[in-house]
Amino acid sequence: MIIGLLTAVAASACYGTGSVLQAVGSRKSARQEAAKASTTGVTQHGGPSLSSTAKAAVTWEFMVGTVLDFIGFGLGALAARLLPLFLSQTVISANLVITAVLSIKLLGIRLSRAEWGSISVVCAALVLLATAAGPEGSGHTPIATHWWLLAAAVVLIGGGTLLVRLMGSRAAILAGLLSGLGFGALGVGVRVLNGADPFHLPTLLADPALYAILVAGLGGMYLHTVALQIGSVNGATAALVVGETVVPGILGVVWLGDASRPGFAWVAVLGFVVAVAGAVAVAWFGEPEPSEETGTGKEHGTDTQPGADTEHAGAGTAAGTGTEAGTGTEVGSGRSAAGPSAHSLAASPKR
Repeated sequence: MIIGLLTAVAASACYGTGSVLQAVGSRKSARQEAAKASTTGVTQHGGPSLSSTAKAAVTWEFMVGTVLDFIGFGLGALAARLLPLFLSQTVISANLVITAVLSIKLLGIRLSRAEWGSISVVCAALVLLATAAGPEGSGHTPIATHWWLLAAAVVLIGGGTLLVRLMGSRAAILAGLLSGLGFGALGVGVRVLNGADPFHLPTLLADPALYAILVAGLGGMYLHTVALQIGSVNGATAALVVGETVVPGILGVVWLGDASRPGFAWVAVLGFVVAVAGAVAVAWFGEPEPSEETGTGKEHGTDTQPGADTEHAGAGTAAGTGTEAGTGTEVGSGRSAAGPSAHSLAASPKR
């Protein structure tokens, strides 16, 4: 249990740091697209195009963040086999706390008291869960359920990607939630994977769960990148937390035999519900507040002079304006990337 908890905490640290670095890279790419007055960086619905997302992925910050994600994935996979899913997934999802704290320095964000309170609630809930967790289930399931897991991963990532592209700039929370569901499916797949312990390559390659892991993992990373491009990093990450904890936690108990310590079932349920509620609260308080200017947004192709000051920090302009690069607006979103109490990237000096 102790080794599993330490592994999950290390995975959480990697994921949290990686998320912020990916956000830095994504927003740097978005500012460069805006500086070029590019119309190819967004879809017709206002969301980031595939080319824009690909450009974000080749910034050094994003690449370092991705390396940390892969390390976190390996540690998280180990934790999923050592702990009940409702504990391992929830501890890993505490990367939200690390994301929020690092965002203060790297993204110039100021967290409100409500956000700090919500983060504290999540941490307290994790203590309850760790106290109540019992032994993990066996993970042995019929091969037919592995095929169902693969089908669910394909539908989730394929359908979710299409829906997010259609919704455009309004899809930040949805993209974060879908990416979380993808990572949750990945955790379930790791738990039921055949041929991993003991290692047997032919059995491993013949298991549909392996391909469910690949689809869910890669698709989840893509959707998370989109979410970071078009919305609050804390809000998108909090939505991801809900997606990667609730469904896997329930499946672990109902399907895989995960259990709490005798007499501690109510503590486990309380901790799980409070952890999810705290993550939702961070998502709620982390969303940008509409202001008079943000709500209207300037029309595509206005003649604003480069470097012109806006009346309020964080007021957004649509992609294609002549506003100076680095204003902190999201490409095509027409709003500030920062949360309600956050400084936008424009407020910080250029590096």
